[in-house]
Amino acid sequence: MHGDAYGGGGIVAPTVDLTSLKSRIREWGAALGFQQIGVSDVDLAGAEKRLAEWLEAGYHGEMSYMARHGRKRSRPAHLIPGVKRVICARLDYLPPAAPLAAVLADDRQGTISRYALGRDYHKVLRRRLKRLADRIADVAPHRHRVFTDSAPVLEKPLAEKAGLGWIGKHTNLINRQAGSWFFLGEIYTDLPLPVDTPASDHCGACRRCLEVCPTQAIVAPYVLDARRCISYLTIELHGPIPREFRPMIGNRIYGCDDCQAVCPWNRFAHLSAETDFLPRHGLDAPALVELFAWDEAAFTARTEGSAIRRLGHERWLRNIAVALGNARRGADLCRALEARLSHPSEVVREHVAWALERQAGG
Repeated sequence: MHGDAYGGGGIVAPTVDLTSLKSRIREWGAALGFQQIGVSDVDLAGAEKRLAEWLEAGYHGEMSYMARHGRKRSRPAHLIPGVKRVICARLDYLPPAAPLAAVLADDRQGTISRYALGRDYHKVLRRRLKRLADRIADVAPHRHRVFTDSAPVLEKPLAEKAGLGWIGKHTNLINRQAGSWFFLGEIYTDLPLPVDTPASDHCGACRRCLEVCPTQAIVAPYVLDARRCISYLTIELHGPIPREFRPMIGNRIYGCDDCQAVCPWNRFAHLSAETDFLPRHGLDAPALVELFAWDEAAFTARTEGSAIRRLGHERWLRNIAVALGNARRGADLCRALEARLSHPSEVVREHVAWALERQAGG
């Protein structure tokens, strides 16, 4: 029954008080380092409608997996038959690091999304969620599965229903006491635990996230066109980055945090105490020329255990070439770019040529 156990019994012992068990789950979650635990039911009818409209508009771009699984994403019982509740967990990740604004202002440095500066969060969260699910099973045997952005799961609508926060106008989850710098994870269970009160929206008339977005990817409050989003362009997109967006990317080489950085609720955010999320290899304020010099072996070694590894060396060079093209002219930048002009990848060569043209004032 432990780990990702979904099969067999799942009958709640008659002596188990589910309200008391829920309180204990919160305590166990806190002991494992989670900042918040909530429980949601599995009715996502409203979120399903919004997802269908988003997909119909084509806002998912090349993320075909968003449409691949039918109703499994919006109907948890289609993914895991018999599921009754979703236990949602929140883990803060904001690390003590070089100030984001200062790195963005220095066009010779690369800006990497704060969540990716340390260890890959998938591994951190999944390990702890499995321990929590196992702890629950010791008291109340249950069928369960653990997810950390690893399956067709609508984690933000579920977390909103579980009271962990509300989905803001930038489409990230916001918590009144903690802002938005946190990860989410879920345990699907057949335990009929008491559900929490859904969080209410507190964005008000604020439009800071819409206004700050470099590519105007938030096309309306609560609506993100991923095809314009810098996180999508630098992480999800596999081919060339559209030329129209390259100048707007600036020195962002992996993801973008601008919409979170300006959110007023993040004045309540807390620095994470997790050593796993501390910046590695100076990636909180790295020199672009140095990163561009990494060969594939260096990239593989220095991104071991990191979410950045999923990019691969080719897209790593593609992204940095764009940033170098957006930087102030420098002979060292041009030399670095010229050294990659004969790279085996057509995508890399094209972005290098574009950057050299920009460096030449074109």
